[in-house]
Amino acid sequence: MPHSRRKRSYLSRLACLTASAALLATGAAVPATGAAVPATGAAAALREVMFVGNNWDGTADVIQSRGSFARIARVNIIPDKDQRLQEIYLNPIKLAFFLGIRNGPGEGHDQFVDDMYTTPDGGSVVASRPSFADVVSINLTTGRINWRFPVSGFRSDHMAVSPDGRRVAVSASTSNTVHVLDIVTGQQVGSFATGDKPHENVFTDGGRYLWNMSIGEVNTDLDDPGWDFTKGDRHITVVDATTFRQVKVIDMRQRLDAFGRSDLSDAVRPVAFTPDESKLYFQVSFFNGFAEYDVATDKITRIKELPKNPATSDDRKTFVNDSRHHGMSMNPAGTKLCIAGTMDDYATVVDRASLQQGTLVPAVKPYWATVSGDGNACIISEAGADQVTAIDFATGQKLVSVPVGDHPQRVRLGHVPEGWTGPAA
Repeated sequence: MPHSRRKRSYLSRLACLTASAALLATGAAVPATGAAVPATGAAAALREVMFVGNNWDGTADVIQSRGSFARIARVNIIPDKDQRLQEIYLNPIKLAFFLGIRNGPGEGHDQFVDDMYTTPDGGSVVASRPSFADVVSINLTTGRINWRFPVSGFRSDHMAVSPDGRRVAVSASTSNTVHVLDIVTGQQVGSFATGDKPHENVFTDGGRYLWNMSIGEVNTDLDDPGWDFTKGDRHITVVDATTFRQVKVIDMRQRLDAFGRSDLSDAVRPVAFTPDESKLYFQVSFFNGFAEYDVATDKITRIKELPKNPATSDDRKTFVNDSRHHGMSMNPAGTKLCIAGTMDDYATVVDRASLQQGTLVPAVKPYWATVSGDGNACIISEAGADQVTAIDFATGQKLVSVPVGDHPQRVRLGHVPEGWTGPAA
């Protein structure tokens, strides 16, 4: 692990030197040869589902959004794999970063699918592909690519969809940029600069604002608090989602220090807003817990430390990409939080008023948490067990686990046409 981390650190420095010469997004998506045209005309009846991104095998499993959560179909997110690999292996710089992703955040594997959202008509799924440094739209009827958008730099990451479903924001990790695309055409409608290594994105205020959380360098062995300064510039960037002009920058270092927790990292990981968006809950690197931030007063108001698994090493270098806990969601009523204790191998439901955790539900490397279609369950992805698990918000008890593909991470609600059973062979 130390060797691969040093290699990734070198590649990160290389990114700074070569970003200006790298392939930059021009604002125009690249149509796929012979690609199907996005569906138009009369709206078809849609069915709500969940897409589970299988990061290491480049597929997305489509499961029921409630009830049994049974698998409906599997979608190939990398139908152009051979073409992309040929391009990469013919370009030394791209190849260096491709291998860096494999040996760094990929834990020895290629990262073929990270995040996914469906188009408003349910005809396509749009996915970010870290190892291919792009975003693609896959036609859910034919399985073919509608369009492809290469991000600036060498890696794409987390996305967010606007409340109206028409725009998708994607983090470009190595260029410190967020691109915002038209979800149907793939055309860029705007972009903005972020802190180092942009990660999570969230639209707020009905789509008026867009928040980005940058996590800094997570692939070095300089994980001791004394070396925190080497992790880079980490902050939350808030922009106007129409003009993409910066509205506010929130440096959690100052807020954590004011709360008396200078020992905690300021690298903000997954987040969850209350329904009225007055409070933000967020996880940070290395910490088995989360913080509560009051948006109006601009202050951290509470911090919750969750139990450690005695079997989990406290050696920070063993944490996956610096994240001890990675994944959180909130029920629609705003009364319960669901926390994925990634390195501690559990998930738990926390009462938001008291911050008291419930049952520690065993899980193998839970990597994400979201909410079921009916709002009654928290859905976690168990990256170490290749399954997703539903946990009842009311009782905190496990409901069911469903097998999926290799190394599931992001899980998102989406829609497909009624009666859809997967792309044509």
